[in-house]
Amino acid sequence: MAEILSQEEIDALLSAISTGEVAPEEVKEESKQPRIKKYDFRRPDKFSKDQLRTIQMVHDTYARLLSSSLSAFLRTIVEAEVVGVDQLTYDEFIRSLPTPSATFISTIEPLEGNVIFGLDMPLSFSIIDRLLGGQGGGQIRERELTDIEQTVLVRILRRLYSGFKEAWKNVVELEPSLERLEMNPQFVQIVPPGDMVVLNTLELQIDDARGMLNICLPYTTLEPILSKLSAHYWFAGSKPDSQPENIQNLARRIQQTVVPVSAVMGRATLSVGEVLDLGVGDVIPLRGQGKGLVELQVGSHVKFVGHPGYVGRHMGVQIAQALDEATEGVETDEPTADPGGN
Repeated sequence: MAEILSQEEIDALLSAISTGEVAPEEVKEESKQPRIKKYDFRRPDKFSKDQLRTIQMVHDTYARLLSSSLSAFLRTIVEAEVVGVDQLTYDEFIRSLPTPSATFISTIEPLEGNVIFGLDMPLSFSIIDRLLGGQGGGQIRERELTDIEQTVLVRILRRLYSGFKEAWKNVVELEPSLERLEMNPQFVQIVPPGDMVVLNTLELQIDDARGMLNICLPYTTLEPILSKLSAHYWFAGSKPDSQPENIQNLARRIQQTVVPVSAVMGRATLSVGEVLDLGVGDVIPLRGQGKGLVELQVGSHVKFVGHPGYVGRHMGVQIAQALDEATEGVETDEPTADPGGN
């Protein structure tokens, strides 16, 4: 595809031709020359732009889920934002990580191979401090985590994995699990140094602590699902109506929903003056369904009429008729029997 010039470049070219700085013949000769694009065989582009966009959309969802999940877990405001999705060699990724760094080597079944979740040390110490009852601040030294601190930090993985699984479910159902935790990234070798990986960088802010969560996904791990890494597939999978199991889950939840049901013996409309004049022994005539029927109100709508009575020691209503939408809520003006005999 020919290179497309911007409007500024077009204006500059026309200006140069009009002033004589560039001859039209030179422009024609240059356009006839073959264009050469540099290509580094040591860094082949394994992921297409569409696949990278899809991965970014997935991790944008992951950032939103992570913000709400960690905020509830740590009882403070946590902000998460995707700041980059890049493909690079595994060696370049490892060299970019500081030492020490909390590096979680994980598996994501059913995909083969390992992925890496890496937390910066300031972020790790802030999380540990809050989990141990602190405020998550203070001076943080660059040191490795102790065995106890590593055990405490592993608790946060349940939140990281849960959001990751939820964000990816429209593409593939994943089951992340921890294999081991390393403090020195140089000791982590999940793929050969020259293999391509996609690096998802999320910036997290917990109170005053700010750091990066790096998620490294090797090409060999994602290769079986590359055909699904397209925006069309991702949006199609995100529609609840296209999945019958979602409809069944929704129907089951609706059936389990609790709604208030009340029996209405009758209704009356009084003016403010009549209410003020009420006294002991006064009788208020009620408008009802007549014939000894009462209305059954579900939520704020009248759905049935029935006969009042007793069920054992409890009062109850036997349903006599279900009201359709046409007659629902219709009231009669026939007053019920006056209990006071007036």
